[in-house]
Amino acid sequence: MTFTLRVHDRVADIGREAWEACASPCGDPFVSFDFLDACEASGSAAPDQGWAGRHLSLRDEAGRVLGVMPLWLKGHSQGEYVFDHSWAEAYERAGGRYYPKLLAAVPFTPVTGPRFLAHPDADPTTVRQALLQGAVALTERLGVSSLHVNFPTRDDWTAMGEAGLLRRQDMQYVWRNGGYRTFDDFLAALSSSRRKTIRRERREANAGLDIRVLAGAAIEEAHWDAFFAFYMDTGSRKWGRPYLTRDFFSRIGRTMADRIALIMAFRDGTPIAGALNLIGRDALYGRQWGALEDVPFLHFELCYYRAIEFAIERGLSRVEAGAQGEHKIARGYLPSPVYSAHYIADPALRAPVAGYLARERPAVDTEIRVMAAELSPFRRGG
Repeated sequence: MTFTLRVHDRVADIGREAWEACASPCGDPFVSFDFLDACEASGSAAPDQGWAGRHLSLRDEAGRVLGVMPLWLKGHSQGEYVFDHSWAEAYERAGGRYYPKLLAAVPFTPVTGPRFLAHPDADPTTVRQALLQGAVALTERLGVSSLHVNFPTRDDWTAMGEAGLLRRQDMQYVWRNGGYRTFDDFLAALSSSRRKTIRRERREANAGLDIRVLAGAAIEEAHWDAFFAFYMDTGSRKWGRPYLTRDFFSRIGRTMADRIALIMAFRDGTPIAGALNLIGRDALYGRQWGALEDVPFLHFELCYYRAIEFAIERGLSRVEAGAQGEHKIARGYLPSPVYSAHYIADPALRAPVAGYLARERPAVDTEIRVMAAELSPFRRGG
C-alpha cells in the first residue's frame, strides 16, 4: 500500500472526525481533537507564542486518514517539561542554531500518552514507523536542529530507540489504586505515622471550607472565571507568564465537560481555590491548581487527597499528578519513569548529548528505586 504524508498548520485542518478516528481509541483526553484544538483556537499554543503547528496526517491511496501526529515548530523550550535548555545553550555557544526545533507533544502537559495515533483499521506499528520517518524527514527538510518526542509511551520510546533516536528518562510521581474501596482502605495501607499525618492535614484543610468536585454540566462559566484567577495568581508568582488563556478553559468546558473534574474550595460561598483534573479511560490527570488564600494543607487536599478519593470512586487505576514534587511521595504518589526521545541532526551536538543521556538513564533508574524503597509511606510488607 502507498501512503502519503501531509503537514498541517492546525489540527482543525485535519478535521475533528478524522483526528478522533485515530485518537479516541486510546482514551487519552490530551491527544483528543477537542483539547488540542482548544490549545490552538484559544491562542494558547499559537505561532506568536512560539508554537506553530506542523501536525502530520498519514493517508492511504483513497485519501483516508490512517494516522496523525501532534507536531509543533517551536521557537523556545517553554511549556515542555523536558528540559533541553543546556543543550540549546551549548550548541549556540559553539555557533549552532538550536531554535526553531520540532516537538511532538501536548502543549503545557507533562502527561505520558501516545504520540503516534493510528486508526483502528491500520497497523499501529506501520503507522508509527511512517509518522516517525515523516517527522525526521521534515526535520531535515526544514533545516531545523532537532526533533523531540516528549512523554511517549514506553513501547513507543523503545521503538524510537531502535530507530536510532536518543532516549531520555526522567520520573514523576503516580498514585496507584491497590483495589481500594474507600479512602480509609488506602490509609490502612500506610504506616501509622503517615495515616495520622494525612488525617490531620485533611482536618485542617477542610476547616471552615466547602470543598466540591464539579463535573459535567455542574461546571459553569463563573467557576472558570474563578479558576482562571487562581491559575493566573499561581503562574505569576511561581512560573512567570502563564501559558493558557481564559478562552482555553471555556473551550474545554464546552467540549470536554464530561472529562473534567474541577475540585473547588469555597469559603462562605466564594471560591478561594481550585484544582483542575482531566479524566482518562483508566486514570485521573491532575493539571493546574491555584488559590487566593493561604490555607494550610489545602494544596494537598485539593490536588492529592480529593483526587485519590475521586479515582477510588470511579474505579480508576491511578492518579498522575504532574511534574516534580518529592513531597508527593509522603501522600502515596510513588516515583515512576517517564520518557522522551530525541533526533539531533548535527553529529557535533548529537554525540555529546548521547553520552550525557547514557549516563543519565541509569542514574534516574537508581534514584527511582532508592526513593521508592527509602521514602515510601506504605507499611513494610503491606
